Amino acid sequence: MQSKLHVLYTDAVSLDRLRPILEELPQPSKHARIAIKPNLVVPKPSTSGATTDPALVECIIAYLREKGHEDIRIIEGSVIGESTQRAFQICGYESISHTYGVPLVDLKGDQAVRVSIHDLEIDVCREALDTDFLINLPVLKAHCQTRITCALKNLKGCIPDKEKRRFHALGLHKPIAALSHAIKTQWTIVDGIIGDLTFEEGGTPINMGRIIAGEDPVLIDTYVLQLLGYDLSDVPYVSMAADLGVGSTDLDNAEIIEHLSGDRPPVVAQPANPVAQKYVRYIDEREACSACYGSLIYALQRYEELHGALPQDLKLSIGQGFAHPMTSKATKSGTERNELGIGQCTAASCRNHVPGCPPTARKILASLTARLDKPNDMGLQ
Repeated sequence: MQSKLHVLYTDAVSLDRLRPILEELPQPSKHARIAIKPNLVVPKPSTSGATTDPALVECIIAYLREKGHEDIRIIEGSVIGESTQRAFQICGYESISHTYGVPLVDLKGDQAVRVSIHDLEIDVCREALDTDFLINLPVLKAHCQTRITCALKNLKGCIPDKEKRRFHALGLHKPIAALSHAIKTQWTIVDGIIGDLTFEEGGTPINMGRIIAGEDPVLIDTYVLQLLGYDLSDVPYVSMAADLGVGSTDLDNAEIIEHLSGDRPPVVAQPANPVAQKYVRYIDEREACSACYGSLIYALQRYEELHGALPQDLKLSIGQGFAHPMTSKATKSGTERNELGIGQCTAASCRNHVPGCPPTARKILASLTARLDKPNDMGLQ
């Protein structure tokens, strides 16, 4: 694996700009079974900053077809509680499928295979394991729990929903590193045209004007950490993956090739996840899944839009760590007006909780509004 990555500065995706970079990467064999894994975490267009630009996917497919490759598919499993099929539709992938005759594979319905990585066993969707050549197309984004989500974490869409929940119970970092060892990627091409430096499900898009490409997903994530002002210690799964032999974190000895197509955009300042960080003081989070946590953040944002600042004594419990009464500081907590459990996992520990796995932001907002005696004018789906 080459310690090399390419950075294309551009405000639009085009095959003419991308082709010279793709030709520098190792090519799939003539009859390779090729899978393209975008980031379609939620059914939102790429302009939201949440999902991979379909124009980038179309460029990749067009390039592969130029080279004579026919066995190509797009694979994805959206976040828990969301429909991958709806994401394919909303994000513009059905049109690509029809144009190029490329199947869309919803990994939520795929068979799982148990894989052992040192002392950890994980379930992985067979489609991701059976491919000969996997092209990973993450979006450069922040994440409310792991600070960033990019090359390595994008592979989490290749495991069943049940396993996604378990990853959170295991603390995310170790299983993400193990997953990157189980699933071998040949190309990683990061959509950094539009991302979201506050939250993984979009909503605060920022034009970053770059595409990052290479073979080594660890090197790419290391580069992204530097770009955003983070250290390796801030995102442990990157070094963990390097320790497993997935790739290298040695940027000093890597070859970074920059391709300019116009003015170079400024380096992105560290976002520090301001949206999620704003609400940390209210939340007791114990092994929460991203989907549940994301719904809560959206609900808190909407509450403040409607009603102003949250009460200083608000206490919110969330995560699988509350699934048993003994994990709570007080049996059946939440008797106080400003205490609330979020999600079905908190039912055993919190007298007042919002049901659902995950609960919608609308349900959380409704419960908050009722608990805090505010007018029930939500305006949130």
